[in-house]
Amino acid sequence: MVTILTKENSIANHYLAELRDISIQQDRMRFRRNLERLGEIIAYEISKTLDFEPIAVQTPLGTASHQVLQEQPVLATIIRAGLPLHQGMLNVFDHADSAFFAAYRHTKKSGEMEVHKKYVNTPNLDERILIMADPMLATGQSLVLCCKDLLAEYSIKELHIAVAIASEEGIQHVRAFLPEARLWVGDVDNELTSKSYIVPGLGDAGDLAYGNKE
Repeated sequence: MVTILTKENSIANHYLAELRDISIQQDRMRFRRNLERLGEIIAYEISKTLDFEPIAVQTPLGTASHQVLQEQPVLATIIRAGLPLHQGMLNVFDHADSAFFAAYRHTKKSGEMEVHKKYVNTPNLDERILIMADPMLATGQSLVLCCKDLLAEYSIKELHIAVAIASEEGIQHVRAFLPEARLWVGDVDNELTSKSYIVPGLGDAGDLAYGNKE
């Protein structure tokens, strides 16, 4: 199942517009904050699908009944571009455990692209709800590689994938190779360049958030 935030009007549309705007992008702090805000909105939407249980809360004047989460999910991201989106989700699921990955794409001389995974740090994910956050879902290869490795090692109860902007190709790749995953997407673009950049997209999310890399 794929949920696209821009299918309905909400403040998420405003944050996405600012994320794409080349003039507003010059303010790195605002770019990071807008990704963080989008992460908060997606986390809120995901929370509606999770299980809750009743508790009694003692107030200064009596007892109130409330529904609270039965369990906190594990929040995962691919560094470095995913960190602001991850932080937004952590603002909502504030007792969640976190998992981190380092992966990068390499283009061979033949033009073929391959994905290398360099680093993994994760808690035990058996029977846990996992939310993988990555701001740009271009080809989907890096994300699928990380998720499939985790699914092979752990008995994950639910898998959610949260992205700011996705390509149609990336969504189809995820749906083909991770059919158990539920996708939460800010917006969807149709075009993907030969170098796997989403068009119109927003550029390189990692560079815009933290500066150009060599």
